[in-house]
Amino acid sequence: MRVVFMGTPDFSVPVLDALVGAGHEVVAVYSQPPRPAGRGKKDRLSPVHARAEALGLTVHTPTSLRNDAAQEAFESHNADVAVVVAYGLLLPQAILDAPGNGCLNIHASLLPRWRGAAPIHRAIMAGDAETGICIMQMEAGLDTGPVLLREATPIATGETTGQLHDRLSEMGARLIVTTLANLPDLTPEPQPDEGVSYAAKIDKAEARIVWDRPATDVANHICGLSPFPGAWCEIAGERIKLLSAIAVDGNGVPGQVLRGFTIACATGAVEVTTAQRPGKKPMPALDVLNGLTLPPQLT
Repeated sequence: MRVVFMGTPDFSVPVLDALVGAGHEVVAVYSQPPRPAGRGKKDRLSPVHARAEALGLTVHTPTSLRNDAAQEAFESHNADVAVVVAYGLLLPQAILDAPGNGCLNIHASLLPRWRGAAPIHRAIMAGDAETGICIMQMEAGLDTGPVLLREATPIATGETTGQLHDRLSEMGARLIVTTLANLPDLTPEPQPDEGVSYAAKIDKAEARIVWDRPATDVANHICGLSPFPGAWCEIAGERIKLLSAIAVDGNGVPGQVLRGFTIACATGAVEVTTAQRPGKKPMPALDVLNGLTLPPQLT
């Protein structure tokens, strides 16, 4: 097929590779414009942009697709289908209608649960037992289109957003190749009205840990915000990021240090397994304790 690919972050890169590897003709790649990054604040290509250039593909970085010129340029690709994954711009109807088979979105949840910007974070933070990938026919609403193909996967105890992100990225790459190979035979299934939830963008203000909650909720909060933005607590004047944890048995006042890096919660306790001090790399929690003394109680 003649494919227009639209994506921006690391999550999208395996999908682009899979499309090329399957023999599809990627006639154009759309990605977010280069943005200042790093200490020097020099413009940096998005991961998709950089990978597309390495593959010798033409990259477009419009700031909007709502003007006539952008829409005419998009239509000129004469694409059979557009594959969209974490692109970052809303697609107006003229763009959705341009490819012969429309625009297909790879969404990292079991729709209609967790429509929106942060489905992986929210699934872990909510303690969901499973999540998955949906290949969706895009329409004007936010992740409301009919689903062509879906696959579920369990969320392991202690699995972080970073780990699940990588698994779902590879799953999405595999499923979109299957979808395109079987597109004429797939029947779009409308999403049910029941079970709709929205995965709001993560706000850094959510990151501070509140110990006066059940241990499972605290552990899910820590794992769901790992590696970014990183759930944190203050210890000896430092903002320490806690990057992985599991719920364990334990009794004490919320925030009380029971042993090692095991902290009491409203019910039960959490055992922190990975942490990060300011300016340092993430490391096993016990290694962090070699240079950091925990107070009797964390606040």
